[in-house]
Amino acid sequence: MNELSQPVEVSLGLQGRVVISASLRRALGFEEGDTLEAYQELGRLALEKSERIRQRLKQRFGQVHGERKLVDELIAERRFEGRRDEPE
Repeated sequence: MNELSQPVEVSLGLQGRVVISASLRRALGFEEGDTLEAYQELGRLALEKSERIRQRLKQRFGQVHGERKLVDELIAERRFEGRRDEPE
């Protein structure tokens, strides 16, 4: 994936449509038909391919064993903390 070193202007069109230049789309690896996630980050608009987000999450949490249930661990921790806070 190419990186642009200079800012590139995009325009906001009718009905809030953002027009991204071809050079920026190429640099970001965006192609027609891609699904993008849009979110606010530190007062800025961020666009990211949904597939890239999935890849990042798999990298981050891929080591979690399939049999491990994180929600069950969280509930157990909360119950333990709740019992610890109870008056004796």
